[in-house]
Amino acid sequence: MTKKDVYGLYQEAVLTTYGKQPLVFVKGKGSVLTDIDGKKYLDFFPGWGVSNVGHCHPKVMAAVRDQVKTLIHVPNNFYHPNQAKLAAEIVRNAFAGKVFFCNSGAEATEAIIKFARLYGQGKRYEIITTRTSFHGRTMGAVSATGQARIQEGFAPLVPGFVTVPFNDLEAVRAAVTDRTVAVFLELVQGEGGINIATPEYVKGLRRLCDEKDLLLVADEVQTGVGRTGTMFAYQNYGIEPDMMTMAKALGGGLPIGAVLVKDRVASLVRPGMHGSTFGGSPLITKAALGVFKAISADKMLKNAKSMGAYLLERLNGFKERYAIIREVRGIGLMIGVELTIEGKGIFEDCLANGVVINCTQGKVLRIMPALNVTKKQVDRALFVLDKALQKAAGEAS
Repeated sequence: MTKKDVYGLYQEAVLTTYGKQPLVFVKGKGSVLTDIDGKKYLDFFPGWGVSNVGHCHPKVMAAVRDQVKTLIHVPNNFYHPNQAKLAAEIVRNAFAGKVFFCNSGAEATEAIIKFARLYGQGKRYEIITTRTSFHGRTMGAVSATGQARIQEGFAPLVPGFVTVPFNDLEAVRAAVTDRTVAVFLELVQGEGGINIATPEYVKGLRRLCDEKDLLLVADEVQTGVGRTGTMFAYQNYGIEPDMMTMAKALGGGLPIGAVLVKDRVASLVRPGMHGSTFGGSPLITKAALGVFKAISADKMLKNAKSMGAYLLERLNGFKERYAIIREVRGIGLMIGVELTIEGKGIFEDCLANGVVINCTQGKVLRIMPALNVTKKQVDRALFVLDKALQKAAGEAS
């Protein structure tokens, strides 16, 4: 197929729910993507945070190849070893509890909404969320999301959500009523612009939830599986949530979602209360086990911390040189560069010169390379970004 053939089929048969760049990718390896014309790109935003271990990691590929020879799917009214092993691996890397498997971050959000309401026993059902949050595209997840543009066109929304400013503990406290059952937040808001929760805020939320018998729920869909330099972002704060959602990077490129819940919630769940046809299948859980093996064997958490620190240092150097950079913020390899101007042109210049990044909220460049990215690759991406910033700064002056 040619690029033109692909474009034609999309126009003919694919619903236009995504704004697309005029590129057709056909191959990926590590931090490098190759398009249909053979041009290579450094991928510094791999799959919206899906490919944390890089594209087609050997351990994930080996796991998938091994599993497809024996069993791809079995319904969840039977046992199979991979699901049990993956649940135990998640618990080992996080906190004690039980795991529910699904297919995406949005499904994981829907699950915690149900589990929170179950915990509220019909009397408490409201969940406090934050502005500029993003929790998924299904109706419950959209209703929980603190962005009007995500909700536009889908009224009436699901009731039971109260949205307050991010990083404002007193706003959360003021929003608590006798209907409140949980507080739900991303510790680092990804789509919202790489907004990082402060330690005081997170520890204060934990104390408030303990005081009021509320569930503290962490959305780790984008921050989880090593992105912030720890296996999960909450581990940077010295607290534990009561429930945690995860997805994206968990499957190494294959679709999976999961929820980890502490026993005080897990003890309320009975057979038939929730489910997922494909959730936790033998194939996808084997792939996810390969992800954990890859992170451990390749010392990716250590690399995420060191490369993240290096990126922040270099980007803050750019900030000193270019007045169009308002702020650089990040943790591990989850980094945002907030601009004083629209970032679309910089994003497009980087793409034209072989580096894939992202621009969110109009003015925030989002940089999230694979956890095994090399210094040479970082330096190359920074060289391209530097040129794009230089051009944009000249045009803005």
